[in-house]
Amino acid sequence: MKNDEKTNVMRLLEAKKIPYTAHTYDPDPSLSGEEIAEILGEDSACVYKTLVTVGKTNRNYVFVIPVGQELDLKKAARAAGEKSVSMIPQKELLPLTGYVHGGCSPVGMKKPFPTFVHRTAEQQERIFVSAGKVGFQIEVSPKDLQGLVRFRFADVTEA
Repeated sequence: MKNDEKTNVMRLLEAKKIPYTAHTYDPDPSLSGEEIAEILGEDSACVYKTLVTVGKTNRNYVFVIPVGQELDLKKAARAAGEKSVSMIPQKELLPLTGYVHGGCSPVGMKKPFPTFVHRTAEQQERIFVSAGKVGFQIEVSPKDLQGLVRFRFADVTEA
């Protein structure tokens, strides 16, 4: 893997002059989010995963939560103003977002979807999210990220 390789996410951040740090690791799809945090030498509380759901109204929603936590579908539905939401089938991820499982980023999806970032990110100076490809992460300030991805902070994980 070339360390100078850029993903579309990185190009989008650069185009908007949003500072970020790129991190790469061996793209093993069997790695858990916690294992990726460990490889990066980071606390798993600041490494986030991007989850895509579909609501009762058939609208899609994106949730960005710490890798060590689970999405609470009831809280997620409430945040989205839906009766209920469920995870989209994995086979629908690529055609819908342009990203594969394990490389899904809240930045640069094919279409902008209503996006919610777990409220813990609000207090963090920087968080890690996928750079749009398995084996690539970006480290970015949540406030800077809000300049590119319109999102709301919400409590959407299981207690």
